[in-house]
Amino acid sequence: MTTLSETIRPSRAQSREWKAILVLILLVPVLWSPLILFRFVLYQPFSIPSGSMAPTLMVGDYVFAAKYAYGYGRYSLPFAPPWISGRVFAAEPEYGDIVVFRTAKDSSVDYVKRVVGLPGDRIQMRQGQLILNDRPVTRAALEYGLADNACGVDGGVKVKRWRETLPNGASYVTNDCVDNGFLDNTSVFTVPPGHFFVLGDNRDNSTDSRMSTFGFVPMDNLVGKVTRIFWSLDEDGEPHIERLGKVR
Repeated sequence: MTTLSETIRPSRAQSREWKAILVLILLVPVLWSPLILFRFVLYQPFSIPSGSMAPTLMVGDYVFAAKYAYGYGRYSLPFAPPWISGRVFAAEPEYGDIVVFRTAKDSSVDYVKRVVGLPGDRIQMRQGQLILNDRPVTRAALEYGLADNACGVDGGVKVKRWRETLPNGASYVTNDCVDNGFLDNTSVFTVPPGHFFVLGDNRDNSTDSRMSTFGFVPMDNLVGKVTRIFWSLDEDGEPHIERLGKVR
């Protein structure tokens, strides 16, 4: 039976959402500047510091993350106070999205990985192959590629590559540096409500949801969706013009 007090008292989740909306409204005059609007509300630039997403994203790439893609929360809303939780205009990521986020265990660092598991999904790695809900994800062998230090050794080495295709059609290339490496065989991970599971495309050299120190990522920790490489430099500081454009 629902009591009168339960009927008229707003839930904590509703209260948090209204607080976030109020903060956003109060910030409207500040955010009206085109530069501020672009940088803090629409797109945020990030540089890629490691090879965990190779070959899709490389060290020296500079990318835009669309902050509006998943709504606004504590880690994407400009000048958000620490008491904000939840997201305004919230939307869930899709399979294959490359996302910027903070982990539950380290909210001070921005990470970039690929979403491969959504709430309720069962994820496992078997001999280097991704298993989603007890079914192997489709993958096709490609020609060997040059890893460019992405496999933890100096200088370029040839590495196996696979084209992986998720159930929604998202398709991308992964590096396979080592056969049956430390992260190639795992137990089954069941993604809890309100979270997602991420992997690096550089499967043998990525700290991601397969590791207990990283874990599942809360939806509320999303910052944005990586949409485009807008600049790229090689190790010698020379432009990589051929890398500019949309990412998948």
